[in-house]
Amino acid sequence: MTGVLIFGACALLLVLGYLLYGRLAERVYGVDFRMVMPCRRQADGVDYVAMPTWRVFLIQLLNIAGLGPVFGAFAGCLFGPVALVWIVVGCILAGAVHDFLSAVASAEHGGENLPELVGRYLGRPARYLMRCLCVLLMLLVGVVFTTGPAGMLHALVAEVPVIWWCVIILVYYFLATVLPIDVIIGKIYPIFGVLFILMAASMAVSLPCSAVGVLPEMEFSLNQHPQGLSVWPMIFVTIACGAISGFHATQSPMMVRCLQQARRLRPVFYGAMVMEGLVALIWCTVGLSLGSLETEYVLAQAANGKMVPQLAAAGQLGMSFRELILANPAIAVNQACTTLLGPTGAWLAVLGVVVLPITSGDTAMRCCRLMVADMVRMPQTTAMRRLALAVPLFALVILIANIDFSVIWRYFGWANQALSCFTLWTLAVLLRMRGRCHWLVTLPAMFMTTMCTTYLLSAPDCGIRLPVGISSAVGGVASLLILAVLIYVRTGTPPAKN
Repeated sequence: MTGVLIFGACALLLVLGYLLYGRLAERVYGVDFRMVMPCRRQADGVDYVAMPTWRVFLIQLLNIAGLGPVFGAFAGCLFGPVALVWIVVGCILAGAVHDFLSAVASAEHGGENLPELVGRYLGRPARYLMRCLCVLLMLLVGVVFTTGPAGMLHALVAEVPVIWWCVIILVYYFLATVLPIDVIIGKIYPIFGVLFILMAASMAVSLPCSAVGVLPEMEFSLNQHPQGLSVWPMIFVTIACGAISGFHATQSPMMVRCLQQARRLRPVFYGAMVMEGLVALIWCTVGLSLGSLETEYVLAQAANGKMVPQLAAAGQLGMSFRELILANPAIAVNQACTTLLGPTGAWLAVLGVVVLPITSGDTAMRCCRLMVADMVRMPQTTAMRRLALAVPLFALVILIANIDFSVIWRYFGWANQALSCFTLWTLAVLLRMRGRCHWLVTLPAMFMTTMCTTYLLSAPDCGIRLPVGISSAVGGVASLLILAVLIYVRTGTPPAKN
């Protein structure tokens, strides 16, 4: 019963965060409900297409979610119940504010993409840096969410080689990138968005009725990570989607261009982030609850038994659920679904580990095209112009997929959170220029800057490996120096709106 109450309290806080803190953010920013949205001013039938609010919400949710609140929450639960605290606090005070206000700023400037928005307020060098960082991030997402699902599909249908699965996925990505947004994304995303919510809700309803129970062991002060990783700063990079993720701000402009009313910005963008936080909360709770469960029985049923020889060879039969998360998170999702939902869970697991990453990969590539179009100032109203950008981008994806970029990928989590720092500092400058209370975003920006710097200097797998104390001190000084620069920003001279 205690576990159920703790979970219920966390969920209630997220809902109250939307109702109270989201409205506070709306008032602090001063959202103009009379603003004419980009789909009205710049309608082109391709990227600026008016859609119903409910459809925009579900597309935005799936854009920012994918497997993030599932795999990230599972990885984060290895640290212990403290992961629940970060999901709730991070989502309300940082992630939802980050997503919502960056969307509002984009709407004010005609659906401007993140690199151009950052450059508008932080200057030309920041614009160039963000262009490189964002395009690289989108390409990496496109690569990983091609090869990853292809490998999973091959495990289920071994008769089809991995390379052919990659080709099929890339063809779909290409079509979703160049066709008008309402042709593919606008039609299938809402369906998968509903399934994504139902998948998490089914797990939440089934867990209390299971033999395992909800959160049987709760020790918030104890770091339970099996590899001994420190909570600070590791958990704040491990759980991004569900708390705060820089990737979200790259996706928001795509839906800003389809939303019809300014008063719907908070329900769509703050609301989608809170919904993602609820999903992450559910999966994190499932991971904490199943932590000591033995995996042999359920793994014997994984993918109708097709994966059992591979798992046995890898020594993954009979290990605990926590050990399985470290060894193979995709199979951990399969076990959780099958344990709590029976045969139906296997189908939900397939949805989770195959469909969801694909629905992030296609929008990542579409956003990549839009960002490059902004850079070269090329309108995307004709098919030939869209092809002129999409073909080289997909050639880069194929090239990167053939390179061992494991070292680069180690920095992906850090780069994603560093992206959120740029977005938050941009919003802080914007609010400071307008004479509004910038602390709403400045405090999260300082926290994330300190964390990212600490991670880069101390992380065991990709950092300089300095002691955490020294790294934290350097990170704190860095955030204070940026704050000092912000304080001297003059008010009353914001860049003109489009």
